[in-house]
Amino acid sequence: MPEFSSSLTAISPIDGRYCTKTQPLSQFFSEYALIKHRVIVEIAWLKSLSMADELEEVKKLSMGSVEKLDAIIANFSIQDAAAVKEIEKTTNHDVKAVEYWLRQTLKSEEGIAPVTPFIHFACTSEDINNVSYALMMKGALDNVILPKLDSIISVLNELASKYVNEPMLARTHGQPASPTTMGKEIANVVYRLTQQKNSLAKLNLQAKMNGAVGNFNAHLSAYPNYDWEAHSRKLLQSLGLEMIPYTTQIEPHDGIAEVFDCFMRINTILLDLNRDFWGYISIGYFKQKTKEGEVGSSTMPHKVNPIDFENAEGNLGLANSVLGHLSRKLPISRWQRDLTDSTVLRNMGVGLGYGLLAYDSCIKGLVKLDLNKDKLDSDLEQCWDVLAEPVQTVMKKYGIENAYEELKSLTRGRGGISKADLHVFIKHLDIPEDAKKRLLTLTPQSYTGLAQKLATDMANEISLRHTQK
Repeated sequence: MPEFSSSLTAISPIDGRYCTKTQPLSQFFSEYALIKHRVIVEIAWLKSLSMADELEEVKKLSMGSVEKLDAIIANFSIQDAAAVKEIEKTTNHDVKAVEYWLRQTLKSEEGIAPVTPFIHFACTSEDINNVSYALMMKGALDNVILPKLDSIISVLNELASKYVNEPMLARTHGQPASPTTMGKEIANVVYRLTQQKNSLAKLNLQAKMNGAVGNFNAHLSAYPNYDWEAHSRKLLQSLGLEMIPYTTQIEPHDGIAEVFDCFMRINTILLDLNRDFWGYISIGYFKQKTKEGEVGSSTMPHKVNPIDFENAEGNLGLANSVLGHLSRKLPISRWQRDLTDSTVLRNMGVGLGYGLLAYDSCIKGLVKLDLNKDKLDSDLEQCWDVLAEPVQTVMKKYGIENAYEELKSLTRGRGGISKADLHVFIKHLDIPEDAKKRLLTLTPQSYTGLAQKLATDMANEISLRHTQK
């Protein structure tokens, strides 16, 4: 066994094989990140107490002292986190270790030392933890996840615009159906992803700072006439969080569960997308651009496998498995609190990490795609029976009875009819000549309805949003 720590010795592929790809999340979901965010919250609470005129015993911090506190956060290092972990060996309590580290760090700081007794004042560990996790999630969303989702939407929108006029045979139940365009099918996904990404961006991350069982008991024992609810709300809002007023000892996690549920919907949409593109590659609608030196198969030299879409599919499944457990478990806590949420919350980064891997793989696969127009046209040319739909619809318009049944008899189960067969049928219809002429000019390639317009409208809408940003 190697005596060194490296990605090769990691148990989880998140921190092993894929560590360079998931690294952007480490500043939000690593053990170091959790300790740093606890320091951020403890300092924010201390600063808020010092600014409250009614709390006379809390010395007012000077601008210089505030800058020193802010510098602790800005310069918080791996070595600082290690020092906290060293204290935890004695306390066997991770949040208390942060409190002790801060007291030790600040005890010699003139202007700050007098307020160190108010570090963690009236707080329960959950007051620090729930705010820390909310801030960690907020940071990951704003800096990593939402920008990555924007990138996927942007790539898809470019493809939708590029292929807006490329007709293709739709398949419902896996069988030939009314034609569409490749651009329109991609635009469908752009719309779905955009809706859910916007929903995710609008969700308010919630937090609480109200003591051991959510009633400000300790706070009121020291300062019974102070408005602690307003104080906590103001602090949380300054951190970009929404205060939840009714809690037990723990923040109930309904809000974070809603975030995970939204992630799962996004991942499910992408799972659908990846499987569809895998299928389109399989039937030859797309070719994949090759890269010098890459190998598709260890024994079959000709192969260019759709591995990016397969990797994305696998990682999306893992992401949703983890996020699904988080969403179902976290809102449940025995009585006023049990500790089962503590170990579970530490896996937020795992769920999002697998998602991030999938998003990158999806983008990588999408930019490799090269539409095989000849194959799309060939499939359409072999399916003139898809025009049975417009023919029977026009027949109904002009009162011809049993229109559907006549076309069913002409086309169903025959394995396709020719252009000539369909035109013979149309020419014998008792309908106005101009209607007959329009039907005779239809081809599988031209029978795409509003597909081009819808895809163009979607592309323009997304482009406009990016311009407005």
